[in-house]
Amino acid sequence: MSAVIPACETLALRLDGWCLHLTFNRPEVRNALNERMWREISGVFSAIENDRSIRAVVLRGAGGFFCAGGDMKERATIALPVEGGEDPMFARNRMGGRILTQIDRAPQAVIAVVEGAAMGGGFGMVCVSDIAFAAADARFRMPEVTLGIPPAQISPFITRRIGQSQARRLALTAAPIDGLEAAAIGLVHEVCADVAVLNAALAGVLDRMARCAPEALAETKMLINLVGTVGIEEHLDIAARSFVKAVRGPEGREGAAAFRDKRKPDWGEVA
Repeated sequence: MSAVIPACETLALRLDGWCLHLTFNRPEVRNALNERMWREISGVFSAIENDRSIRAVVLRGAGGFFCAGGDMKERATIALPVEGGEDPMFARNRMGGRILTQIDRAPQAVIAVVEGAAMGGGFGMVCVSDIAFAAADARFRMPEVTLGIPPAQISPFITRRIGQSQARRLALTAAPIDGLEAAAIGLVHEVCADVAVLNAALAGVLDRMARCAPEALAETKMLINLVGTVGIEEHLDIAARSFVKAVRGPEGREGAAAFRDKRKPDWGEVA
């Protein structure tokens, strides 16, 4: 059964077959992440978590700007802690990390398409994507230290994505980089000269993904994310069980039949 995708105030959603286009839609503030946007993003990913009819989610920003990071005006309104109680700022900040983890672990392929700039939390969104495209003139930056704060919830995802050396350089200097440098350090996978090329690159990867089985995509992401969290022998046992389940299941049977019959597999019949 297909998921019921919730209506959103801060996101523009468009379902195109098996691909969900999720656009950050606060262009008047360069798509800054306020609490409502965070919660709506989480709600969408929760709604599609078990829906294998959706194989990919494309993250993009309205108005030619990916995401300016956290909403500074909203942050200023968060109340001071009650004496002896936990600071509400803790829960607000920690929420961002939980949602980045949710995106990171989504069974769908997450594709980031970056125009304009990806800053702070927007930078983090790119780091939890599976595939990332950027315009050549896109800008990536972690400005947190210039605001007197650390890049708290995005730091582990950034370090995993680009390595500790580059993460230290960018986080400790707040230096901006463009799309070309982002590709050079492994933050994005492809740089595009303009929007037309960007759209063509996205269309190309979606065309390739049309051949990929939805449950196999989910299992592959799970196995990749498992690296380093368990020992190698346990990992390989989990992988073997995943493989057997796939071979014996409807996707494995359809894949084998399509190979035998020299035709494209029909994943719509088994999703």
